[in-house]
Amino acid sequence: MYLKPLGDRVIVKQDEAEETTASGLFLATEAKEKPQSGTVLAVGEGKLDKDGNLVPVPVKVGDKVVYGKFGGTEINVEGEDVLILRGDDLYAVFA
Repeated sequence: MYLKPLGDRVIVKQDEAEETTASGLFLATEAKEKPQSGTVLAVGEGKLDKDGNLVPVPVKVGDKVVYGKFGGTEINVEGEDVLILRGDDLYAVFA
């Protein structure tokens, strides 16, 4: 799969939903919450600030990130579901 995001967008492969609870109970498909974390697959070049300077997106391909619950746009590319998010929708990078 190859997508090149534009501007301050990033493409993220969402982590898999949990199959069981912390106590070991199996979750029904309808009860699974979508995770709010994933791995960055591609990063745009950034956006221009008010002075015309390019501000790069502060993540790189391979970073594990946390993002907003309702952020981004889900798309399917070559059978793989991915999310397109704005750089501002990313909350944290796992260290």
